Amino acid sequence: MRYGDNDVLTGVDFDVRAGEVRCLLGPNGAGKTTTIEILEGFRVRSAGEVSVLGQDPARADEDWRARTGVVLQSWRDHPRWTARRLLTQLGGYYTPYSTPERPRPYDVEELLETVGLTELADRKIATLSGGQRRRLDVAIGIIGRPELLFLDEPTAGFDPQARREFHGLVRRLSGLEQTTILLTTHDLDEAEKLADRVLILAGGRIVADDTPAGLASRVEGEAQVRWSIEGERFTATAADPTGFVRGLFAEHGEDVADLEILRPRLEDSYLALVQQHEAGDAEAAAQMFTEVTG
Repeated sequence: MRYGDNDVLTGVDFDVRAGEVRCLLGPNGAGKTTTIEILEGFRVRSAGEVSVLGQDPARADEDWRARTGVVLQSWRDHPRWTARRLLTQLGGYYTPYSTPERPRPYDVEELLETVGLTELADRKIATLSGGQRRRLDVAIGIIGRPELLFLDEPTAGFDPQARREFHGLVRRLSGLEQTTILLTTHDLDEAEKLADRVLILAGGRIVADDTPAGLASRVEGEAQVRWSIEGERFTATAADPTGFVRGLFAEHGEDVADLEILRPRLEDSYLALVQQHEAGDAEAAAQMFTEVTG
């Protein structure tokens, strides 16, 4: 994607398998939303090739759109309608695209219960809180039982309980429904819990594509092991913490106490990239991840 003489996206190259949950991470301004909008067909790319469910999103037809679902960062419309009325109305648009293999749409009452809005179903949308409205946004995105679902910051405004319930919904969609999901989030714990694989976008290109555990271990490399012997504390790093602990017990036996193993997390690797990127060295940040994931 190019805006004037400014290349915003220069090397976005990845594949997503059916039923997979992919998370797209990147610093602010990295081009995440632009990438998602190209895939959704809302923005026309400057160059390159894109195939989503077998079609070019820039020229996709209505049948294709009925197979996709979108949850935008924010959406405001129909403030005087109720959640039940709006979902019933929207669900009716998907009925002509129903097939025996994938019946559409979801039952409205079931969907309201799934997103935790049953008791609020007959309240005007304008009276819903931000978190409640976000739940409705999610319901709107999945009412058509999509094969592919785009989630852009889906849990923004959710309280911990609502976030936990939403995570369960995502696992249900990707598992039982075999829905393919591409999501963006700033919640690294959310990405680590939900994603089969994580994409990191920096410097206009995808610089990492790995599982959350694989990405964390490749960037940080070693785990930290902490323990004490007769009240004295010790700390060591180990590429193989299991082997290290086994040797520790073989040497010291029951004298080992207060054992802790702190394994690298996705957050560690991501923050390392963001720090370099925000320091104005996006190329070095991209190179750091290219070296370990290439």
